[in-house]
Amino acid sequence: MREFLTALGVDTAAQGMEETPQRAAQLYAELFAGLHEDTAELWADVLTEETDGLVAVRAIPFYSMCEHHLLPFFGTAHIVYQPHAGHVAGFGVFARLVASMARRPQLQERLTGDIAREIECGLGAEGVLVVLDAQQLCMMMRGARAHGAQTTTSASCGIFRTDAASRMQAWTMLGMERGAQDDGESTLSLC
Repeated sequence: MREFLTALGVDTAAQGMEETPQRAAQLYAELFAGLHEDTAELWADVLTEETDGLVAVRAIPFYSMCEHHLLPFFGTAHIVYQPHAGHVAGFGVFARLVASMARRPQLQERLTGDIAREIECGLGAEGVLVVLDAQQLCMMMRGARAHGAQTTTSASCGIFRTDAASRMQAWTMLGMERGAQDDGESTLSLC
């Protein structure tokens, strides 16, 4: 980090800058901590409940780093899943899953699909829909300088990919009825 800052012309010996290389290195270690986390551990306490309805967890905040420019993107994740045989997880599991997967160099599209795939595999869900709404600082600070632009990505698998009525119910639970009209072709194919 010191070499990087020096190459940019930053005087790392200047008052207030002496500890910046160490602080920045610690920050990036924290931002990329998900590279060393095993998300399989999140599914250790799967519960079995008598439920056959959909489960939605909405507006989970996340922060990640675009792998192209190492600038942040951030927003909210929305998840709907259809439990298989009543297998559910505590709601906090989904917040921890999103945070863990976001704490690595990412693309929003990949992050969306990875979350859906992890829920399907880890929980054995019959169907999963994940929607991420985000703002990309690389779009705001450089290039297009599109201040306030939002990006939305979705990924679905299982019955939300193959059954139109289930897909519509999932989108409706998220309050996104427009997405319910989708024929499934524009969502990321996972399964």
